[in-house]
Amino acid sequence: MKEGIVIITGANSGIGKAAAIKFAKEGFTVVMACRNLDRSSVVQQEIIESTNNNSIDLFPLDVSSFQSISEFCREIQSKYGKLDILIHNAGYFMHGEKDYQLSKDGIELSFATNVFGPFLMTKLLANLLKKSEDGRVLTACSTNIRHFFNPKRKIDYDNLLGEFKDSLPYNSYKMYGDSKMALLLVTNQLAEYYKNDGIKMNAVQIPAIKMSKETIKNFKSLWKVAARIQNAFSSTTESMADIYYRICASHDYKDITGKLIDDKGQIVQASHYSKRLTQEIKQLLDKKVYPSYAADQKNVELMWNLANQLTRPWIST
Repeated sequence: MKEGIVIITGANSGIGKAAAIKFAKEGFTVVMACRNLDRSSVVQQEIIESTNNNSIDLFPLDVSSFQSISEFCREIQSKYGKLDILIHNAGYFMHGEKDYQLSKDGIELSFATNVFGPFLMTKLLANLLKKSEDGRVLTACSTNIRHFFNPKRKIDYDNLLGEFKDSLPYNSYKMYGDSKMALLLVTNQLAEYYKNDGIKMNAVQIPAIKMSKETIKNFKSLWKVAARIQNAFSSTTESMADIYYRICASHDYKDITGKLIDDKGQIVQASHYSKRLTQEIKQLLDKKVYPSYAADQKNVELMWNLANQLTRPWIST
């Protein structure tokens, strides 16, 4: 049995819940950071009873809100003397949404939830992670970033604050993919930023995951059929929870930082392929590489600077 403290955002369902169960079984104090407390308190009790671990704490958190993140981090700092693991599992994707969605802070909702929220949380909790003998942070990336193998694909930096929300069409699927690429950009840079503090920070590339019946019910008829077909070939939440645990708690990854890791626990490298047609075809088939867009220093600096600009008022208070 291990002793340690792990925070998991979105721990009331899906991979987050499976991960909470996994860490609880291993003896960790699990902090469930969730938006819906009524639903989450039921899950909290379920985890306590199924794992015989009473150290399952629940705190309210809306990852898309800087105010909520700030209040959450203050509570965590007042209750715990250190933090060993921080898992940014919660994410936002509203399938089929046609209207531009803004967070309370005036940021496109996918980016607020999937990128800037985790960025701010990491910065605000870094002091507790530094007190751990082996502080680790994990962000939930996605195989969706492979769309960036298309050389024309890019993050639309000029429309992340709703600048053209009334004049340009809103593509929720593209915005989600862009936000996951942005998350990888800031994860890699945060890893470099905290390297000398002993905090290891990596991203995990999540493939298609088996969806619950409740989730599939929310899809329109044609997409329901596609979802059921996808489920037949998808990974389980439990298998991904095991990967979360290996990356965050096993000795194998003790010195690994600034990497993208796949659902088998293998490190994925930035693409080394050239722009020749045959090379690009090979690149698409190679699951061991991710788009070089994420390794381009210009892209890294653009996202890093924007993340710092948007969160700076909340870090200095």
